[in-house]
Amino acid sequence: MRRLGMMIVFAWPATVVAATVVAFPLMYLTARAALEQVDPNFLQAARTLGASEWRVFREIALPLAWPGILAGTILSFARALGEFGATLMVAGNIPGRTETIPIAIYFAVEGGETGRALMWCGVDVGISLVLLAGLYFWTRGRGPLGRGGGHR
Repeated sequence: MRRLGMMIVFAWPATVVAATVVAFPLMYLTARAALEQVDPNFLQAARTLGASEWRVFREIALPLAWPGILAGTILSFARALGEFGATLMVAGNIPGRTETIPIAIYFAVEGGETGRALMWCGVDVGISLVLLAGLYFWTRGRGPLGRGGGHR
């Protein structure tokens, strides 16, 4: 399966592709919901002042929806971090090349290396906690999903 002159299956790009395919629906739905929450009056006001659709999106909708989009990005990354099945099928398990944290945990447990498996579990939990804490502190005091006091 060669595309653009590079091997995809059983190579590190396959881990990215597998994780993206699995996590994308979560990101899409969260970003869509965030964009739908933007007050349409703001968008219409920008249009009446002559802003193009691209400018309305870039300068009005995106900044207002940014906290929700960031939340979706972090949640989908956390989901991708735990991906196992698709990654193992598409990327395989080549240590140091396509091995991901969930796959490392699985094979460590299967190989009787409980300490190594627990270490990887700690790394996985640590990454998740840092991301969630960062999201919490970034959105704290900004209202629902980071809006400054919010308009509804």
